[in-house]
Amino acid sequence: MIEISRLLLDFGLCILIWMVQLIVYPSFLFFSDNNLFTWHKTYTKAIALIVMPLMLGQLSIVIYQVFLIQNAYTLTSIVLVFFLWGITLLKFAPLHQQISEGNTHLQVQKKLVQMNWMRTIVWTILFVMSAASVILKSL
Repeated sequence: MIEISRLLLDFGLCILIWMVQLIVYPSFLFFSDNNLFTWHKTYTKAIALIVMPLMLGQLSIVIYQVFLIQNAYTLTSIVLVFFLWGITLLKFAPLHQQISEGNTHLQVQKKLVQMNWMRTIVWTILFVMSAASVILKSL
């Protein structure tokens, strides 16, 4: 059951990050500075209600899986999840903070899109690993 829960969380984060990468962050470029400043406050509060439970759930399950068994899958998973938390807190939170403080310059918006490819790829990898693990265990 823990594997299915992990798969669902990984899938949710994978879909979410692709939506953010292809739709949400690029849409910032179409806002006027004042409208982006106003919208961004609403967006960050709303997205946090979705992202935080998913990320906390993923982190909890990955830590649990590492305590159960240490293998390439669980150890790679925890490294990737810690990387995602680190980059989110150290790189993305400050960029979003800049926008929330009124720095809506095109450079900041483009940096979000460019840097977010790292998270998009890593969350996709985690989902593929999780799906492969579930499939292999069912064989």
